[in-house]
Amino acid sequence: MRSIWRGAVSFGLVSIGVKLYSATEDKDVRFHQVHAVDGGRVKYRRVCSIDGEEVEYGDIAKGFELPDGQLVILTDDDLAELPLSTRREIEVLQFVEQSEIDPIHFEKTYYLEPDGPATRPYVLLRDALENTGQVAITKIALRQRESLAAMRVRDGVLVLHTMRWPDEIRRPDFGFLDEDVAVRPQELQMAEALITSMAGEFDPGEFTDDYREAMTTLLEAKQTGGEVQPVPETADPGAAVVDLMSALRRSVERARGSGDAEDEPAPRPRRAARAAEPEEAAPAKRAPAKKAPAEEATATTTRTRRAAAAEAEAAPARPRARKVTAAKAAPADEAPKKRTTRARRSA
Repeated sequence: MRSIWRGAVSFGLVSIGVKLYSATEDKDVRFHQVHAVDGGRVKYRRVCSIDGEEVEYGDIAKGFELPDGQLVILTDDDLAELPLSTRREIEVLQFVEQSEIDPIHFEKTYYLEPDGPATRPYVLLRDALENTGQVAITKIALRQRESLAAMRVRDGVLVLHTMRWPDEIRRPDFGFLDEDVAVRPQELQMAEALITSMAGEFDPGEFTDDYREAMTTLLEAKQTGGEVQPVPETADPGAAVVDLMSALRRSVERARGSGDAEDEPAPRPRRAARAAEPEEAAPAKRAPAKKAPAEEATATTTRTRRAAAAEAEAAPARPRARKVTAAKAAPADEAPKKRTTRARRSA
């Protein structure tokens, strides 16, 4: 167990160092709120009602609304400065019979453990309470709230029960309390006989939580029948950039798959990120059909030869222009043949 409070029990002039532990724990079958469609966890966020922004836990303060509608805001520093002696001290106020305390006042139960060298005075107070049969009425401040508490002995350990203040106990206000309801003596005698026949010593181990057992059986049956599914993975906010790059890369690959993807090298991630466009944009640029590289080279060579032949026929009209144009337009493999022709004509 882990202690949740550390202080001292003030018993007259004696101070007993103690640690406080929760004496109970919930055994309920706990469920998460999930989306029924895909099993995704339903989360709640702290959002400011004014700017709509999510508020960090450290930026949250306590606010008290006055009757006139104004707001008083208290910070952690304000609460820490409250003059409460019971913040680190369990003050013993008086001792009473346990039967005088109505159980409706009890709230939560804690164990007290002696802290360090306080074992001897701890045992002294424990034995004194046990021998006298008394219960100590104390005050303690837990979680920024001061409560009454009853301290008694159980199994050799001091036990502390926090209690409600008297003004926190509601009074029953039911209509039948004002009615004069008559009960026949025979009925009352029969009810008392039934109570007597069912009387016994209280042993909490004889009772079971039927609802929890039924729920556990239901969960085990579903698990055995295969009615389970893996916890859905959620996107990591820190990996948003990586996911964006992957989406862009897949978009480019999908767009290039409609053209000659084998002839074009795969784009590097940085270029793909810079040229990020919607997926429909890439196919639109490649919609017109293109000729293969070999076909384009053959067509270019044919056009060049035809142009050279036409200029050769017009040589007498523009000899100098013909030479310059033919030299620029002729392919590399025909350049020696044209120079030989020019040399013969010059001779």
